Amino acid sequence: MNSVLNISAYLFVPLPDREQLRPRLFEAAQARDLRGTVLLAEEGINLFLAGSAESVRGFVEELRADPRFAALAPKESWSEQQPFRRLLVKLKREIIRMNHPAIRPAAGRAPAVDAPTLKRWLDQGHDDAGRPVALLDARNAFEVDYGTFDGAIDWRIGKFTEFPQAVLAHRRELEGKTVVSFCTGGIRCEKAAIYMHDLGLTNVLQLEGGILKYFEEVGGAHYHGDCFVFDGREALAPDLSARSAHASARAFEDPDLAVKQT
Repeated sequence: MNSVLNISAYLFVPLPDREQLRPRLFEAAQARDLRGTVLLAEEGINLFLAGSAESVRGFVEELRADPRFAALAPKESWSEQQPFRRLLVKLKREIIRMNHPAIRPAAGRAPAVDAPTLKRWLDQGHDDAGRPVALLDARNAFEVDYGTFDGAIDWRIGKFTEFPQAVLAHRRELEGKTVVSFCTGGIRCEKAAIYMHDLGLTNVLQLEGGILKYFEEVGGAHYHGDCFVFDGREALAPDLSARSAHASARAFEDPDLAVKQT
């Protein structure tokens, strides 16, 4: 029986007090017997947590009591076992590393498209303005190999810090199209979309909530394979069922490695 609630969520919001937040969030999550990873940076929060539904949702409500986190919108899925071995709350330079400090999502989000709208565009073969849609996978190559959208652009990047250079090398193939950047939960495709806008690519959107929100809202239409996740479940199918059930915080040695280092 799937009794463990898993959530992933992020929010770009200035956190000048992140050092003071760290012990408070650790103690609050530990008191609810949660496991997973919370990343805190000056630019915001990124979290992956699992536990009982009451504990997870209670922690989220506690977070939202801080007005800065009121807009936090977790993606939910279920598993039979706890997919994390321990609880970590870490301070990072970026909640997802891009090495472009000028990219500040908290100063203004890139335009987004929701899952039902994207599905409709893919069904009809173009966006509502008649432009072709280019789906751009912002994830690392090994993640793409687990599954991606049909016909998605895959530049085979090894880590997210390589994305800006890949855009510069391939921007011509994006011109004249409506570009929809996507990733697992939305954080990388949000930074990717802002970066492309700053380069002058105007018809660029992010997929709101990433692949996991797409699975949650419309299933696997136009997607083949699974979606790699950075925990013991390894990957999720379009129905959000887990490929594996490792009672460990680490898949392939460290499931958080790509999040922590890229």
